[in-house]
Amino acid sequence: MTEVTLAVVGGGLRGLTYARRAHHTGAGRVVAVADPDPLRRAIFVEEFGIAPDRAHAGWEDLAAGGRVADAVVVATHDRLHTEPAVALADLGYHILLEKPMSTTEQEATRIADAARRNGIMLAVCHVLRYTSYTRAMRGLLEDGRIGRLVNVQHLEPVGWWHQAHSFVRGHWRRQDTSAPMLLAKACHDIDWLVHLFGRPPARVSSFGSLSHFRPEDRPAGAADRCLDCPIEPSCPYSAPRLYLGCLGDPSSEFWPLSAVTPGRTEADVREALRTGPYGRCVYACDNDVVDHQEVLMEFDDGATCSFTMSAFSPMEHRRTRLFGTHGYVDGDGRTLRLVDFRTGAEETITVDADEATSEVQGPSAADGHGGGDEGLTDAFLAAVASGDAGLLRSDADESLMTHRVVWAAEQARLTGTVVTL
Repeated sequence: MTEVTLAVVGGGLRGLTYARRAHHTGAGRVVAVADPDPLRRAIFVEEFGIAPDRAHAGWEDLAAGGRVADAVVVATHDRLHTEPAVALADLGYHILLEKPMSTTEQEATRIADAARRNGIMLAVCHVLRYTSYTRAMRGLLEDGRIGRLVNVQHLEPVGWWHQAHSFVRGHWRRQDTSAPMLLAKACHDIDWLVHLFGRPPARVSSFGSLSHFRPEDRPAGAADRCLDCPIEPSCPYSAPRLYLGCLGDPSSEFWPLSAVTPGRTEADVREALRTGPYGRCVYACDNDVVDHQEVLMEFDDGATCSFTMSAFSPMEHRRTRLFGTHGYVDGDGRTLRLVDFRTGAEETITVDADEATSEVQGPSAADGHGGGDEGLTDAFLAAVASGDAGLLRSDADESLMTHRVVWAAEQARLTGTVVTL
């Protein structure tokens, strides 16, 4: 396969993940990076052999040099996707765009319009579409193994410590600086559910709130920072327990620890917790995104779907139950239990290994989202190399459509109404 040249805009965790996969497989070669952080730029220069004059402090400098690669990864913060995506599409780059597309429908529409106008491939990083687990589940539906799909129950167990890390202390804690949690975290799930049904819902409602990580839930005697707190040892959201526990584990050092500090010693971690946002008490932060939410969807044929997102869980694979006219499927991210109503027979399908490595893939970003990160990167590079957009499992217009379902659900939650799409 022809080697694809890549530029990366946003050299954090997600940009680095896709770049490393491209480099590891030999299907892509990273030739440029744009990131305001000099340490991140230096990592890219050293790891991928990028020429120093191709390491830019901003995407504007990259764009000023014209098109220098076949494709670009745009992995900036959520609110900074639109301008680089549109400008680089206008230069003819194929784009791998981190989710969400953007934080508003207007800006996401601009991105989709730019992709269509320039005839470029744009793949939003809905990585759940690219796992072997998803392929197996879709295959059961397409083969009619459970008849007509009537109802779906889907759970995203965010994880108690993950909620504290990303959505209470971290970058995605506030709607005004990032996005509502349903968009920032669960646009993956809404997109995946629409992918299962093969069409968007007709009506949507939603309920949810920030119910726990609030000042009024703060235990008596708790300090503003974990390092000063007398009840820290017994707190489920202890920052020292979480981040000091990452030391020595390369996977955990890559994520979540890399968001806290570039250091890898106990002293580095304690200094970051003393001075940075990740050492704050979860009941004394400025967060406002929900910690649990339900989305209910009704489709044009009367089929229904319920989606639950909850912080109050272990961080595990999603759980999904499919109810059909002829059968039932219960999936836990690794196995599918199929019950055939016509025969009473049960079958267990195991899909928990990465096809390339035969290794079990976990659900987190450090684990590659169940193989989805790798699958998406490989498919994007193959599509660019061959010019075959059919290798991608969604395009800009389909991703815009599933984002619109998210915005409709959030509108329903805020207004207490049922929204018709």
